[in-house]
Amino acid sequence: MRISSSAEKTFLEKVFAVDGFSKHDGALLADTLVDADLRGISSHGIQRLAWYTRMIKEHIIEPQNKVKVLKETPTSLLLDANKNMGQIASAFAMNSLIKKTKQLGVSLAVIRNSNHFGTAGYYARLAAKQGLIGIALTNTRPLVVPTNATEAFLGSNAFAFTFPADPHPFVFDGATSIVSSGKIQVLAKNNKPIPGDWAVDDHRHVVSDAQKVEDNLAKVAFTEEEPGGGVLTLGGLLEQNSNYKGFGNSLVVELLTGILAQGSISADTNKPGHHDFSQFFLTINPGLFGNLADLEKRAEKMFDRIRHLKRVPGTTIMIPGDREYRHYDENLKQGVVIDDKTAKELETIGKDSHVEVPNPL
Repeated sequence: MRISSSAEKTFLEKVFAVDGFSKHDGALLADTLVDADLRGISSHGIQRLAWYTRMIKEHIIEPQNKVKVLKETPTSLLLDANKNMGQIASAFAMNSLIKKTKQLGVSLAVIRNSNHFGTAGYYARLAAKQGLIGIALTNTRPLVVPTNATEAFLGSNAFAFTFPADPHPFVFDGATSIVSSGKIQVLAKNNKPIPGDWAVDDHRHVVSDAQKVEDNLAKVAFTEEEPGGGVLTLGGLLEQNSNYKGFGNSLVVELLTGILAQGSISADTNKPGHHDFSQFFLTINPGLFGNLADLEKRAEKMFDRIRHLKRVPGTTIMIPGDREYRHYDENLKQGVVIDDKTAKELETIGKDSHVEVPNPL
């Protein structure tokens, strides 16, 4: 079914208020989920609400805790998210960096003791809206098997990069694994098979049953069980296809998040009392190197040349971000898509919270 984005946002804000979040924080959380759904990234939209609600009940997330500034310089921040949602500390970090970077040209932040923060691109776009280059990284629960391994150790470890441009900023936002766990969750909810070589069992054999993979990932991520298997790195199953490059990308994110922030690496976020993610943010003022308008035009010219390359008949060449901005415009008019299982979850959450669930369009 489809619901209007405004109705979705109102519902989420009311649920988050019941959960104990402040009005400001609840509005931010709602905005990140609605933004993901509008962009067609349903894996990080309202379908995450049941997971969030569960973690709040288990005190993995503490809605009333405030972000702590542990160390600050004119160009850096070290933050403790204090077991609250990752969105809250991440927005605080990026908004602070934007101010610093406008004054000094470049700044960075790391966060520890955090939680899931939605889409990495949400924060990188905040910088792009201010004419800055934005980078956002996060580690996650253990989901990903390194090259030639048979057990999960790494997170899906998202990486987002933005660059100011027209008609919209360049936005690359993706996991450093072959796929995020959220996409497998969506397939499982819709009783659909995994379409590619995304995940393996404890013998490193490819598994196509999305529900089986999701059940296995839940064991790996939320208990100390080690059933083996997980999501593959970029490059897929075989070392011959350069999956060690995806492995390397994931390790870079681990170093810049869990290690640099002195938090948990992905492999340790499922330990009792240690369900803490870490994030990294960097903003750069392109004006350090040239006129912003000229740089934007150079970028736009490159993108336009790529879009008009010779292509396979019946296909379209898109620059990262093109598809999401198209979805945004369409879903703003038509409403966002909610799968049946998520709709049932929302009904349960609505009843428990005494909040009316949005009507289908």
